[in-house]
Amino acid sequence: MSKRIYLCLAHMSGEEQKFIQEAFDTNWVVPLGPNVNGFEADLETFVGQNKKVVALSAGTAAVHLALIACGVCAGDEVIVQTFTFCASSNPITYLGATPIFVDSEEDTWNMDPQLLEQAIVDRIAKTGRKPKAIVPVYLYGMPAKIDEIIAVADKYDIPVVEDAAEGFGSKFDGQVCGTFGRYGVLSFNGNKMITTSGGGALICPDDETKKEIMFYATQAREGYPYYQHEKIGYNYRMSNICAGIGRGQMTVAEEHIAHHKHIQALYRELLADVKGVTLHENPSERYDSNFWLCTILLDADLKVKGEENAYRNVVQGAVGGAAGVTHAAESLHTDCEPNINVEAMRVALDAAGIESRPLWKPMHKQPVYTSYPAYVNGVSETLFARGMCLPAGPCVTDGDVKYIVEQIKANIL
Repeated sequence: MSKRIYLCLAHMSGEEQKFIQEAFDTNWVVPLGPNVNGFEADLETFVGQNKKVVALSAGTAAVHLALIACGVCAGDEVIVQTFTFCASSNPITYLGATPIFVDSEEDTWNMDPQLLEQAIVDRIAKTGRKPKAIVPVYLYGMPAKIDEIIAVADKYDIPVVEDAAEGFGSKFDGQVCGTFGRYGVLSFNGNKMITTSGGGALICPDDETKKEIMFYATQAREGYPYYQHEKIGYNYRMSNICAGIGRGQMTVAEEHIAHHKHIQALYRELLADVKGVTLHENPSERYDSNFWLCTILLDADLKVKGEENAYRNVVQGAVGGAAGVTHAAESLHTDCEPNINVEAMRVALDAAGIESRPLWKPMHKQPVYTSYPAYVNGVSETLFARGMCLPAGPCVTDGDVKYIVEQIKANIL
């Protein structure tokens, strides 16, 4: 097989050209304009629940602004899922607040509601104050036990910021993820379900809140005929050009989601008889994942070709690629890493022209966060040790999936 199969690569349609050209023709090439307004309107229709949406420069920006809107300040604490990408937790530190990490449950791999309540009770006992916000994540598109999380949050009157960056179009009990809490975060990075090349959005409860978020996203300018600033603002608004791409992508959003679900179903069929390999699935009919990435677990005792060479050489460059901006790895091992059979399978798939990668390394095991409080049960560390992400993007064909599974089988001893 000559082509390389990428993990998740955005697919562009012809509709983008029309909206982008319109932006140039009308000279709207700034962080506002008809495409921004149109994209936000499209997103509001898509998420429903009478929510309002602000288009922003990144999903990380959306997390940051949501925390500001929740009143998070220096010295506060914010509970965040540990099993996630760093964009869920980094904005907490931007504000001088403290991230409090909470582990996952085994069904969805997302924030454990029972552990969440234990963390809240303990933080109140230790600090005399409750956390300012709760940030659950929809890992790889899988809905969390959001009804239970919201119930705990409501009990202690703490706002919820749903990080649905990976969960665009996923649903729980038929309701779009990102619309259960006070705020919902979306991402349109180049590898997401739809893309604006980069970018994100914040789902807001009402028009007044949307206006306040837009205020902070456009440098917090007061209404004078000159620049007057009474609060700290940010340059977080999405450009009219990027929003044009987003408007085009919205015309194929349902098609992209359907394709990812189709790829998941094909993996399910082809991996059904492969012992030692488990595909992560919706726990019940209440859950409707977009399957942004299809993920598998390898049994700890599964033997894979090349295990004797796993971690023999220092990896040069980040797995999955990072545009050449990573620091070189200084050692063969860290204190928390995938099992040798997972690493051996990743290397074998890479040699076969297939991009895969480990699951997210838990934030409480990241060197930058090891000193922060964490309420853990071992689930995320176990999943990280055993798990892999497989290609699932719009450019992945049925033939690609068959080839991937063939390679997985061929490398199992």
